[in-house]
Amino acid sequence: MEREQLPTIQTSRLCLRAISPADVDDFYAIYSNPEVMRYWSTPPLPDNDAARKLIDEIRTDIEHEQILKWGIALEGRLIGSVTLFHVNLTHRRAELGYALGRPYWRQGYMQETLQVVLNYAFEVLSLHRIEADVDPRNAASMRVLERLGFQREGYLRERWQVNGEIQDAIFYGLLRPGWDQRKGILSPKS
Repeated sequence: MEREQLPTIQTSRLCLRAISPADVDDFYAIYSNPEVMRYWSTPPLPDNDAARKLIDEIRTDIEHEQILKWGIALEGRLIGSVTLFHVNLTHRRAELGYALGRPYWRQGYMQETLQVVLNYAFEVLSLHRIEADVDPRNAASMRVLERLGFQREGYLRERWQVNGEIQDAIFYGLLRPGWDQRKGILSPKS
């Protein structure tokens, strides 16, 4: 498959781009925040060195085509990330993950981001199915997925253990035909 390894994608307000070592302070601010990481499958980052190491791992994983992870930038500053992982081109599916810095919640940024990433996944990668799992206490994340057409497909009891806490997960799926029907009626929040 011929495609750019990680293309830069513009939305009306955001730029989805590679995360660079220069983003370490913003990356750390996002991924060290306990509120942001509350429903994540890993604990908050402990320090800037851990952030720097994770950025290096992300860049390596992208080079080895294991993930597609974009930084979400607003006016040049990193405010979050969105990832397609476990991409399986044979079965035409992938999993979706995302995080947004606390100051940027409830402004429509994640819906705007996910719309263009889903479009890329279906149109450019020719995927048929996108999956996501969400902690059932994360109502905001469930709302954004449901607005984009994801359907609840299952409840996975005690799926994650993070910082000594056992967490359940709700499994969501979005199929290409459902996306094709919805994408004409979706528009980014202005």
